[in-house]
Amino acid sequence: MKKGNIINTLMVVLMCALVLFSAGCGAKTNPPATTANPVVKDIILATTTSTQDSGLLDMLIPIFEQKTGYKIKTIAVGSGQAIAMGEKGEADVLLTHAPDAERKILAGGAVINRTLVMHNDFIIIGPVQDPVTIKGKKATDALGTIAKAQAVFISRGDKSGTDQLEKKLWKQIELTPKGSWYQESGTGMGQTLTIANEKNGYSITDRATFLSQKKNLSLDILVEGDPKLLNIYHVMLVNPEKFTKVNKAGAKAFSDFLLAAETQKLIANFGKDKYGQALFFADGGKTEKDFGL
Repeated sequence: MKKGNIINTLMVVLMCALVLFSAGCGAKTNPPATTANPVVKDIILATTTSTQDSGLLDMLIPIFEQKTGYKIKTIAVGSGQAIAMGEKGEADVLLTHAPDAERKILAGGAVINRTLVMHNDFIIIGPVQDPVTIKGKKATDALGTIAKAQAVFISRGDKSGTDQLEKKLWKQIELTPKGSWYQESGTGMGQTLTIANEKNGYSITDRATFLSQKKNLSLDILVEGDPKLLNIYHVMLVNPEKFTKVNKAGAKAFSDFLLAAETQKLIANFGKDKYGQALFFADGGKTEKDFGL
C-alpha cells in the first residue's frame, strides 16, 4: 500500500473513532435515582420530642443515612406541632404519638399510610416521698388526688401527644385543672421533667424520656401499668398529591426503614444495655386493633 493511501486510511479510522466517541458522550445520562443515590437527598422529619430526648433517633438516623444516602433534618416538637407541620405540607414524614389528632389529619387527606411503629407507656412521676400518696393508684384517681391536694403539677401545655393524653385524663374525671398548683411549661418533655424536678412536683411523661434522664432527677415512677397510659407511635407520609414539594421517595424510604425487620429489632433492644429494660416495644405489622383501640 502506498504511503498516501495509508495516511488516508488512518485519517478515516481516526474520524470514525471521534464520531463514535462524540455520540457516546452525547448519549451519557445521569445514573438512575436509587435509595443509595437519591435525587432529592434531604428529608424533613417532624416528630415528637420523646423520640429525640430518649436518644432513639440519635441511634437510628445515622444508620438510615448511611444505608440510603438520604439526609434527615429532624424537627423535634410536640406531636401537635409536628402534625400541624404535616397539615401545612411543611414536612415530608411524621413520627408522632397522638392517635386522635393523627386520625383527624389522616381523614383530612394531609397524610397517607399511617402505620404503627412502636409503643411504650406514659407514667405519672413525682417526688420520691410522694407527699399526697398516689403511688399504685389508677391514673385518673392519682390526678384527682393531686388536684384535691393542690400539689404542684407540671404540665407540658404544648398540645403534644403527652399533653393531649393528660388533658383527656382530666376530662374523664370532669375536672379542669387551674390555680397556682397547676403549671404549664410550654416546653418539650425533657425540660418539663427538669422543671418538675426543680419544683418537687408531679408530672406525666413517656417512660423512655424519663428513663433516659432519670440519673439527673430526684423523681420516681408512682403510677404505671394503667391501660389508659398506653403510648403508641405511628409514622405517616405527608400526602405528595396534596403537597407537590414533598420528598415522596425519601419519606417512603424512611417509613420503610422504620418498619424493616432489622430496624424493629434495634428498636426492641434500645435501652436494654443502659437502663436494663427496653424503652420501646417494636410493633411493625400490628394495628391499633391489636391494642383494643
